[in-house]
Amino acid sequence: MSVMQQLSSPISSSSSAFLSHSSFNSRSKNVSVPAKRIGICKCVAVPQEAQTAYTTKVSRNANMAKLQAGYLFPEIARRKAAHLLKYPDAQVISLGIGDTTEPIPEVITSAMAKRAHELSTLEGYSGYGDEQGEKALRAAICSTFYNGLTVTQDDIFVSDGAKSDISRLQVLFGANVTMAVQDPSYPAYVDSSVIMGQTGQFQKDVQKYQRIEYMKCTPENGFFPDLSTVPRTDIIFFCSPNNPTGAAATREQLTQLVKFAKQNGSIIVYDSAYAMYTSEDNPRSIYEIPGAKEVAIETSSFSKYAGFTGVRLGWTVVPKILLFSDGFPVAKDFNRIVCTSFNGASNIAQAGGLACLSPEGLKAMRDVVGFYKENTNIIVETFDSLGFKVYGGKNAPYVWVHFPGRNSWDVFSEILEKTHVVTTPGSGFGPAGDGFIRVSAFGHRKNVLEACKRFKQLYK
Repeated sequence: MSVMQQLSSPISSSSSAFLSHSSFNSRSKNVSVPAKRIGICKCVAVPQEAQTAYTTKVSRNANMAKLQAGYLFPEIARRKAAHLLKYPDAQVISLGIGDTTEPIPEVITSAMAKRAHELSTLEGYSGYGDEQGEKALRAAICSTFYNGLTVTQDDIFVSDGAKSDISRLQVLFGANVTMAVQDPSYPAYVDSSVIMGQTGQFQKDVQKYQRIEYMKCTPENGFFPDLSTVPRTDIIFFCSPNNPTGAAATREQLTQLVKFAKQNGSIIVYDSAYAMYTSEDNPRSIYEIPGAKEVAIETSSFSKYAGFTGVRLGWTVVPKILLFSDGFPVAKDFNRIVCTSFNGASNIAQAGGLACLSPEGLKAMRDVVGFYKENTNIIVETFDSLGFKVYGGKNAPYVWVHFPGRNSWDVFSEILEKTHVVTTPGSGFGPAGDGFIRVSAFGHRKNVLEACKRFKQLYK
């Protein structure tokens, strides 16, 4: 092979002949090597991302592919993070996700600390507990929240939070049930239904999933659905006081709901996570309504009362007289679900829950709730002064502000961009929430006051 042939031949990164010693003298007068010919000799590495990734033979759960974008609150967190990258020196105030901010009262944390220390002793150590929760805590929940309502402690299942129980209930119901939900409402109801396979595809034109009945709740109907227009479904998710609108159903409205469920043979899943925020004469439990035990499950939580969003402790009530169509008790199947998927709430968290329900703990929780309600009043007064239509606030730690004719995400972006305050777009809770934003009262007082000052500067 001639020298020119050698130079013009393709050379790979593994060509040892090219790198090894050679007798070839590049200074020979008889050889002319154009520089452009040398320029074509290059080592080319295949980019890592261009390589074909290994895949298993396991199919993805098709129901997961139905979910739209990210879950609402992680999406808000993502946008907040992007905003901080854009404005690294901004003092961002979060009034979006409903996370508590005030310290857990000392009477409660001291009980948890005591229980934690006991675990380091032979006498005080305990391992697995009852999956349904410690008997003392179940009894305390029963006497505190259901006194006189014929709910027994054996109807109560202590858990790691209402959100977890919502998913366990969906597992209990299975894929073949139909479901109705308030519109707008807490997005976990819909997303868990989608994951379980209870729905059809998402319809972008109406922003709804097929086979879910969206019960429209707006200012025009007092945030309570017109049940005469709602077709029968197996399960009805209902939250009161409502997240996000802050509306609390009246006794008459809940009586209608229980009657509607009985007529249709439906089961109500009643979310009472904000019951302690109720100021008016509205029921704090669905079981205040006659006949509700035959058609309703109730779930609740310590999260927004005692600052337990990170501690994780809640409960669900499944009455023994609640029966499936074949007469089998719902509670027995739920107990099997709990025993299969759960080893019981943390014993330290349960010690905290028991302390919450002591006389001192109840007073401390009421003080915490009262603090957030004062924040709510400040937010309501701010938007009222700016001429906005404002809903909620009286019975829940959320303020529902109307921006007629505007896209909720656009309003969210405008507020974040111009005031560095994080809110929640109403459309994230359902199509009827578009045109609204939710402002959370969970925040330090100085931050709430500063946020309201910025709102006034933006919308004055």
